[in-house]
This record gives sequence, structure tokens and C-alpha cells, in this order.
Amino acid sequence: MPVQSIPLFETVFMRCTVTLILSYLWLRRSGQPIFGPMHARNLLVLRALVGFLSLFSFVYSIQRLPLSQATVLSFTAPIMASIAARIILREKLKIAEIGGLALSFFGVLFIFRRILTTQAVSGGLVKPGEAISLNVRGSDHMLAVLVGLFSSITGGISYCLIKAGANASDQPLVTVFSFGILASPAAGICLFFFEEFVLPSFYSFLLMLVLSILAFFAEVLLARGLQLEKTSKVANVQYIEVALTQLWGMGLSRIAPSFGRLVGCVLILVSVFYTMYIGPEKEMNDVA
Repeated sequence: MPVQSIPLFETVFMRCTVTLILSYLWLRRSGQPIFGPMHARNLLVLRALVGFLSLFSFVYSIQRLPLSQATVLSFTAPIMASIAARIILREKLKIAEIGGLALSFFGVLFIFRRILTTQAVSGGLVKPGEAISLNVRGSDHMLAVLVGLFSSITGGISYCLIKAGANASDQPLVTVFSFGILASPAAGICLFFFEEFVLPSFYSFLLMLVLSILAFFAEVLLARGLQLEKTSKVANVQYIEVALTQLWGMGLSRIAPSFGRLVGCVLILVSVFYTMYIGPEKEMNDVA
């Protein structure tokens, strides 16, 4: 859809606000406690805080890094989630699950390999008299990379807290509401202080609304999936987002097909389908 340029924090504020409103209405309609049971509230508060740190550090990195680099950094989060689940939740990591995560991440690298290589080569071309400014840009770039890694680490921990909060409250929707109640006002404050509000056109507002609603259902389904399944498996399935985005773009002729993109998509799809194959039923049969 042809839309105007909307500040990033304004988009985040719209998404978090819609998430907050829809989760509140859903909880009220179902008669569930809004803030969850008393014994789970510390977990829910911690989940909201860690999720907030992950989201806004990602916003910082995506504003200062090329989109491909920020995307690759963000998709280290499933790996961080599996490591965090091993440490925090004591979940066992099987060799097949580690291999699936590695295969999916290699798929992401294949998809963005050419862009990352081009950016690395172009970044190495220095004109005379630009050494000082390059050092400044290099330090800013390194800070943005470190913030992106911090976003992935906190995102991985957030997966574990979502799982723990959903299990403790027996209601995954509460974890979504707890995040929205902190992230929505925080995004509004950041928008007020760091960016200038842009009044969206009808099409821009419609697109933002539709994407915010879809993001809400994605968060609810992610929380439910984490409640039902091992963190490493749910995290690996998240990689299918990259493959579907690339295939969708190539289908609409917005992304030029290439060998690297196709190989990356195949690697991710094979890994995800294999992860789905070794699900709970398969494991129960193996144990029996």
C-alpha cells in the first residue's frame, strides 16, 4: 500500500496501544483477572520490563544500522532464547534442536549474504580526509551492534519469562497485557521527546491498524505456543517469518530472486518442518 513515512516510535506506540486495548477487552470479556493471579505478578512485571528493554533497544539499533544487519542481529534472539531456556527453565537441548536452530540461522545468513557483503565492502572505502569521521561512525556503528545484541539477549530471556508467566497464570493473554501496559506509555513518551508526531493519512492509519491487530494475534499465539511447547522449538519456528517474507516479496516481484535467497528459504523451511515433525507426539512415541 502506498503510505507516507511514519516515525518509528509512532508505529511502535500504535502497535503497543492496540495490543493493550485488545488484550484488556479480551480478558474482561472472558472474566479473567486483568493483572493475573497474585503468585504470578512478579513474573509478569519482569516479563514486561525485559520485553520493553528488548523492543526499545531493537528500535535504537534499527534506526542506526542497515536494515539487513539489524534483521540478522534480531534473529539471533531464538538462539538466545534456547540458551536462556536451558539456564533459566532447565530445558534440555537435543542435538536435533541445536542443529535446527543453526540451520535456520544459516538460512538467514544466506538470504542477506549479498547485502551484508556489499555493505562491508562499501564501508571499507575511505576517501582522503575522512579518517576521523569514519572513526566516529565506526564507534557509533559498534554501539548500535552491541545494542542490537542486547536486544536479542533480552528478547531470548523474554521468551522464557513469557513461558513461565503463561504457565504460572494459566492464561497466556495476561503476558501480552502486562507488556502492553508498560510499553504503550513508554512508546508515547519516547515519541513526544525524540520524534515529531506525523498525522497519518487514511491509508497509513489503516495499514498501521491492520498490522497492529495482526501483531496482537501473533503475540497471543506465540505466548500460547511457548506455554505448550519447548522454547527451542517455538523459537526455531520464528525463523519461518524470514522465509515467508522473502517468498512473498519474490512472488510480488518486489524482491529479485537469487540463488542465495532461494537456498536460505529452503534451509529455513526444512529446519522448521523438521522441528514440527519431532513434536510432542513423536517424542512420546520415542519414549514409549
